[in-house]
Amino acid sequence: MILPRELVDPRESMQERLLVRRFSLRYLGPMQRWIAVLALPLVLFATSAMAQEIKTLETGKIWSAYTVPEKGGPTCYLVGKPASSDPASVPRSRVDAMISHRVGEKAYNVVTFNLGYAAKKDAKAELVIDGKKYALFVDNDAAWTASAATDKAVTEALARGKTAVVKAASARGTATTDTYDLTGFGQALKAIDTACKVKR
Repeated sequence: MILPRELVDPRESMQERLLVRRFSLRYLGPMQRWIAVLALPLVLFATSAMAQEIKTLETGKIWSAYTVPEKGGPTCYLVGKPASSDPASVPRSRVDAMISHRVGEKAYNVVTFNLGYAAKKDAKAELVIDGKKYALFVDNDAAWTASAATDKAVTEALARGKTAVVKAASARGTATTDTYDLTGFGQALKAIDTACKVKR
């Protein structure tokens, strides 16, 4: 089985860091956020140790789905890369979109767009799905929605949609546009919903 790079080698990706940071920003208080940060090395160690337990649920041309066992319940997530990124000449690291369910934390439909660069503090980004706009907030190198309700709405819009466009800007002021082809997204979402027992 070919394992997703972000779980095989944590040095190559910020995915688990993003999941922990996203959860701490939205669901935890100040003291709990600090505890979550302190626990991050343990999360990364556990991620590496569980690499052989990763199960591939769906492998598509654009969107793939996986599940990982964790204490309290599995984490199920889908990942896809943009069909195009502009300007193409700008060097960037990880650029992709991810939807995750974390059963142990009762966090579902968590939307994350990895931008591949550091953004300005308190910066905003915009997501457009087939013409409908959603505001995103940016923390370091990723963009998220502001609420669990918006996460659910965005996830379901992505499943119904054809194209999604993410517009953001780096700390240096470089504007970027990432365009995602949503073909196969619905099938990958169904796979993680089934694995984590999420009903729609």
